[in-house]
Amino acid sequence: MTSQMIYNESIESSDIHNLCEKLKQYASIDPGFYERFDVKRGLRNADGSGVVAGVTQICNVHGYIIDEGERQPIEGQLIYRGYHINDLIENAEKEDRFVFEEVVYLLLFGELPNPADLARMNASLSERRELPPGFLVDSIMQAPSKNIMNKLARSILTLYSYIDVDDVLSLEDEMEIALDLIAKMPILMDGAYQAKRHKYDNESMIMHPLRSEENTAESILSLIRVDRKYTKKEAQLLDILLAFHADHGGGNNSTFACRVATSSGTDPFAAYASAINFLKGPRHGGANIKVIQMLDDIKAHMAHWDNEGEVADYLKKILKKEANDGSGLIYGMGHAVYTLSDPRAVILKRKAMELAKGKEIEREFQLLSLVESLTPELMHSVRGIDKVVCANVDMYSGLVYCMLGIPDELFTPLFASARMVGWAAHRMEELITGKRIIRPAYKTIAKPKKYVPLKDREA
Repeated sequence: MTSQMIYNESIESSDIHNLCEKLKQYASIDPGFYERFDVKRGLRNADGSGVVAGVTQICNVHGYIIDEGERQPIEGQLIYRGYHINDLIENAEKEDRFVFEEVVYLLLFGELPNPADLARMNASLSERRELPPGFLVDSIMQAPSKNIMNKLARSILTLYSYIDVDDVLSLEDEMEIALDLIAKMPILMDGAYQAKRHKYDNESMIMHPLRSEENTAESILSLIRVDRKYTKKEAQLLDILLAFHADHGGGNNSTFACRVATSSGTDPFAAYASAINFLKGPRHGGANIKVIQMLDDIKAHMAHWDNEGEVADYLKKILKKEANDGSGLIYGMGHAVYTLSDPRAVILKRKAMELAKGKEIEREFQLLSLVESLTPELMHSVRGIDKVVCANVDMYSGLVYCMLGIPDELFTPLFASARMVGWAAHRMEELITGKRIIRPAYKTIAKPKKYVPLKDREA
């Protein structure tokens, strides 16, 4: 075989395998280098706190205080524009109304809406939900995806082709686009889901017309359910979840991605699509599905869900990597910031228990509650972990979605539909005050090498 013939051959699967094995050697970095050069892996400090990369007025995720250099646990707080999420939700409950649209207004415009402002926000989102003519068929039905999040990202990028503005946009243009996408995300999600069911699951597509009188939570339930029926309590529970997920600070993975993309000067559609792709990851937006899978595994291996000793024994197996997926993780427990409690999990658990009371699914909520109460001590006794650990919102959100009849394929897309609000608010702040491309440094440890001419390299 001549040299020319070798060059004309394509790279086969076996070659790729060998090349990848070599790449592992070239890409492997001794962990000692991170310590030597004081590298903040994952942009985290040694105590797990995040490296300060920016300043924001939008959202504060507060889970501990530093007292004389030591981290002291406190009850968790989620604060939107200075307002505690507990206050926003509790007052909406007292007045028996929805809260998500109020949160949208607050995060985007910086202040709480008055009744007229809130009515205009509701009307604006309702008017903007309709997709462009032909978009559903041409861009979603003609090219369905097995993964709804991928389809959402592609749909956002495709919508760029439907606007008649330059890449250099005014703040007013940016706000128009943000409101449009916040309104359209649930519609894009439902369209992608229906197309996926038809193409890959051999199921019938059920496409309901939009109802202008429905708010965001009501519209989602109305589109997803075959009979379009839902109770006000069900819609209010979903509404609370949307409000929880609307933002979680500038440092969360997908929001930071949106700010990084924005700092480069790219258009809003590209920045929001980037954020969707980051949220898709199981370490970020996909965590609640892991909780449901863990719950199913526990139920399959246990005769008595309410037996504390039996549940504790199985959780020990999970921690020892002898059960569930072998990761050693009890999903839904622990958070990067919250210590004593995650305010979202506290409120969601209370609301979910109210709606589940007397129903078959109540047993599953009780099982998760038992997992929550047992895990901290087990993590200490089995793994020697002394860190204060609490349940996070993912512990209960997945089961709430199940109770509302929402398929697990839509758990993360629903998260994205709500988080579009936070992404938009942080993009606006980055545009107004950032003014510099985000570019952290990486320390290079590669050694200089002498160049070898092509003809002298070994085959």
